[in-house]
Amino acid sequence: MACLLCLCGCLLAGLTWWAWRWLCAPREPPREPPRLPALPLIGSLLSLRSPLPPHRLFQDLQRKYGPTFSLMLGPHRVLVVNHHRHAREVLLKKGRAFAGRPRTVTTDVLTRDGKDIAFGDYSATWRFHRKIVHGALSMFGEGSASIEKIICAEASALCGVLSQSSCLDLSPELTRAVTNVVCWLCFSCSYSRGDPEFEAMLRYSQGIVDTVAKDGLVDIFPWLQVFPNADLRRLRQCVSVRDRLLQDKYLQHQADYSDHVQRDLLDALLRAKRSAENHNTAECVDLSEDHLLMTVGDIFGAGVETTTTVLKWAVTYLVHHPQVQRRIQDELDRRIGGDRAPRLSDRGSLPYLEATIREVLRIRPVAPLFIPHVALTDTSIGDFTVRKGTRVVINLWSLHHDEEEWTDPERFDPGRFLNSDGSGVTVPSPSYLPFGAGVRVCLGEALAKMELFLFLSWILQRFHLSVPPGHPLPSLEGKFGVVLQPARYQVNATPRAGWDHKKTCKKAFG
Repeated sequence: MACLLCLCGCLLAGLTWWAWRWLCAPREPPREPPRLPALPLIGSLLSLRSPLPPHRLFQDLQRKYGPTFSLMLGPHRVLVVNHHRHAREVLLKKGRAFAGRPRTVTTDVLTRDGKDIAFGDYSATWRFHRKIVHGALSMFGEGSASIEKIICAEASALCGVLSQSSCLDLSPELTRAVTNVVCWLCFSCSYSRGDPEFEAMLRYSQGIVDTVAKDGLVDIFPWLQVFPNADLRRLRQCVSVRDRLLQDKYLQHQADYSDHVQRDLLDALLRAKRSAENHNTAECVDLSEDHLLMTVGDIFGAGVETTTTVLKWAVTYLVHHPQVQRRIQDELDRRIGGDRAPRLSDRGSLPYLEATIREVLRIRPVAPLFIPHVALTDTSIGDFTVRKGTRVVINLWSLHHDEEEWTDPERFDPGRFLNSDGSGVTVPSPSYLPFGAGVRVCLGEALAKMELFLFLSWILQRFHLSVPPGHPLPSLEGKFGVVLQPARYQVNATPRAGWDHKKTCKKAFG
């Protein structure tokens, strides 16, 4: 007994000594990332005045402050990440710790207080919402014959327009083609040129893009919304038009819904929601009609604008680099010929086209700045301490133009994505994240890749693209906003020798 008491006493003394040493040991203070100068109330706003768009400004600022630095937007602490190592830590290694989203006046108007996937904050309801959307999209994803047929039908219609107009602005035609793919996917319907509902959709979409792109002070200082605000008023008007269109489609689907037939994505979402309600899962209690409507709004807002913009950038770079265009066409001629249309199963046989798509996504990322993440707990990035509530912005532009990762990053070179013998595609750097990664990875990645491949392969099989004689080549600068938009310009679509539109369409769908 005495030995046991002695042992316990020694153990207690040892623990007391260890605790005393731990408490008295000198500690390094938390290491904060370098920060831009900040003033009371306005934060670092004066330091952000620049003719450069934000992604290029942040790229320049890293020369002074390092690849990860902080700033203050009014009362909000923001961390800017310009290097892939820290970006991957945020997105993958600590994805759940950084899975939050900031609440802003603009996004609340756009998403009915965060009831969508893209801007919704991380929660049990959000996880369940994303799960059913992912499941619904998977039914129409890669390998789905139905979605391939839809995209090919729109590619054929687009080629029909090109065959009738040797010189045109491709922007509205690409928008209509991609919009119709999304409409078929969501609602089992499409639009012809000049359709009033389609024109209304274009107007509200452009209005939303224009107002959200302005990134107004009301999102930094929400109390400013008590004053008259023309941009906020226009945004609310455009969202109201969008919501009426979505509500009409939703009510139509509810009226003729059947458990035995699944026509489209909205049917799949309705089925998943009803199934969850029947099982009375805790997460589905808060999953409302608003969540489903805002999901479809997400798909239209992100799925149409982003994919259309990538296609426009692809055409722009092909016009600038006719030798790349010819090499893709040579590959199409060798592997497919002119007797049939390209199919998704041809992707492995067309590595140079695939490499070109990857290079377009690298050199002109459609969203140069990712939607901000929010730290949900006290955490860290590398050696830097990150406080709970800090907003984190990943500068994809910097990742895709890092000179340590990409040789001559402003040079358009699809070959950088080919393997050594050119027989397949590869990703040569971890600094390539066109669709994000981790918890918040883009849900529409598979659909976007299918659309990009099929639209470009159909067009380039049949046409050579150039600017009209005497016209300058389009600018490669781009206009920063919700997406990085290329300039609008006229394109000559010259039919390639031996191409017969009607014959090819018959073989494609016969």
